[in-house]
Amino acid sequence: MKRAPSGIVPIIAVDRRSSVPLYRQLYDGYREAIVDRRLRAGERLPSTRSLATELGISRIPILGAFEQLLAEGYFESRVGAGTFVARSLPDEAPPADAHAPVRGTPGRRVLSQGSAVLGERLTPEPWHGGWGAFRVSQPAVDHFPFQVWSALLARHSRNPTRSLLTYGDPMGYRPFREALAAYLRTSRAVRCEADHIMVVSGSQQALELSARVLLDARSPVWMEEPGYPGAKDVLTMAGARMVPVPVDEEGLDVSAGIERCANARAAYVTPSHQYPLGVTLSASRRLQLLDWAQRSGAWILEDDYDSEYRYESLPVSALQGLDRDARVIYIGTFSKVLFPALRVGYMVLPPDLVPRFARVRDAMDIFPPTLFQAALTDFLTEGHFARHLRKMRQLYRERRTVLVESLTRELGDTVEVLGAQAGMHLVAALPKRFKDRQLSERAAKEGIWAMPLSSCYLEKASRPGLVLGYGGTDAGRIPEAVRRLRKAIRAS
Repeated sequence: MKRAPSGIVPIIAVDRRSSVPLYRQLYDGYREAIVDRRLRAGERLPSTRSLATELGISRIPILGAFEQLLAEGYFESRVGAGTFVARSLPDEAPPADAHAPVRGTPGRRVLSQGSAVLGERLTPEPWHGGWGAFRVSQPAVDHFPFQVWSALLARHSRNPTRSLLTYGDPMGYRPFREALAAYLRTSRAVRCEADHIMVVSGSQQALELSARVLLDARSPVWMEEPGYPGAKDVLTMAGARMVPVPVDEEGLDVSAGIERCANARAAYVTPSHQYPLGVTLSASRRLQLLDWAQRSGAWILEDDYDSEYRYESLPVSALQGLDRDARVIYIGTFSKVLFPALRVGYMVLPPDLVPRFARVRDAMDIFPPTLFQAALTDFLTEGHFARHLRKMRQLYRERRTVLVESLTRELGDTVEVLGAQAGMHLVAALPKRFKDRQLSERAAKEGIWAMPLSSCYLEKASRPGLVLGYGGTDAGRIPEAVRRLRKAIRAS
């Protein structure tokens, strides 16, 4: 049974000018708090002395109210321990009814159109309903060096400096940005200094900030087709107009984008490892995209979400490193390379945009949390990050190989494997007769969390398929998971 902190005082209004006696006000307030489940069974109540001090009244009415609640069975007293909400009362609140009427007579309930575009789905899609085989974006968190991480956190928690405890820079913790800039310049060929980096909670916040600074209502934005649904949701909620641009074996088709909307305000791209198809934006397309952005005055949002993991070659350099007109906003995150709950990402901004982004960030949430940034600084500079990456590349390469071999052995020509050269997922493309959403729902009942490729399209999907994440699935369990997936496919 869960317990609240000892002696919490619920919000009880005491009106000394009321004709209702104080003891009755207290009695009614406590009883209502228990009936409404704001106070739960077994929770400890404050002493009458501390409650009298808190409310600024005499103990006499409090003693009277407590005696009545004890007599009626709402409270129970334990010798030497104090007074508690009776354990015989129901411990949990009844389930909320989403369609139940609001108490009283509410006025008109006006909501934003921006939130309405996301729909009102309260439960996750079936393929996001659990953790296990083929769940997309699930890293191998059990292989993270938590002992090292815990020691680094303890180092900064035991004797924190003033800078870790007070308000910070909207751009983020300076030492962390310096360490991050050195890493990005070396490993990703990103042109940046610490002054150009803003620390965020992840790519979603980076996109939200970018939308607030760069876009107006109905601003057209190129979106890869198929592409990352999370980016589509953030930009659509910001009021942007999505312009789907097809992706082929060379990545985003820039010529098609110009034909569809030459005056787009921005383009969202994943050039190093396209999500979800896994292709790399070719050199000619990169130069064409940068040329279009310079001529049209557009911005490029480069999401480099898992570029550290590449198995057939060295990591591909960032598009931002080729930019000579400061048109690219480079976005990265530690969710895939470390663990998602860390909630630390970053943006590399064009120098002239830094003041505007910093001002907007200050208005949104002032500054990012500092403790994890301090620990990450040491994690980077002391070599732990590089060692972890080397270990994970080997692990994911093994899991990728087992998955490809299992798909080939179990499903043969039924599927075509796409995008297996990098990252933590691949696509098992299916013949057009399949309905991948229904297949994903059927697979979820077998404990297989395979995302349908069609969910990544803005328009009608040109080809069905399954997006299979392998980062969080042990190599030894992959063959059996593929056999269960084959069972679901053959039942289609």
